[in-house]
Amino acid sequence: MDWLTWGVVVVAVLIGVAWYLSYNAARLDRLHTRAEGALSALDAQLVRRAEATLELANSGLLDPASAFMLAGAASGSLEAHNERALEDDLLDGQRFGGREELENDLTAALQAALTADVVGTLRGAEAGALGVSGLQRVEAAGIRVQLARRFLNDAVTDVQRVRRKGVVRWFRLAGHADLPRTVEFDDELPPAVRE
Repeated sequence: MDWLTWGVVVVAVLIGVAWYLSYNAARLDRLHTRAEGALSALDAQLVRRAEATLELANSGLLDPASAFMLAGAASGSLEAHNERALEDDLLDGQRFGGREELENDLTAALQAALTADVVGTLRGAEAGALGVSGLQRVEAAGIRVQLARRFLNDAVTDVQRVRRKGVVRWFRLAGHADLPRTVEFDDELPPAVRE
């Protein structure tokens, strides 16, 4: 083989390696973007759940203690959202703003307040359409939170899987971006609401 052939082979190999690295970097960027979008969607669904809970608490259909407990937990969730509203990079460290505890508290408040008896009363004739629509909003928002958290955790798992690859680590294709973490909190609907 002459020098020209070797030169062509080396250039072809370098182009192949450059394409492979570029492909992996673009894929990782798309996965990070997907995770950011999923985090934004989860944030929006958590706000909807808190608003639906607050609306039910302020409807006057619940006993004062349950209404106060739900309103306090929902307000805490909404305040945590407002504190994060001005952040630029949603995945910066991806601490989720310490909201896991607040969302656990809201879920616990929903499960404590919406027992089978209370849900039966809200669905009954004396509560009327306001009780039924309030429960439906809380249920729909709770289901959307579950789905959004599942989508986020799937996206984060995909990012983590790609970032564990040797090529991504060796060539630092992720740059200085923090490794995102899954978001774990209790998002189960009260059993009486699911029925």
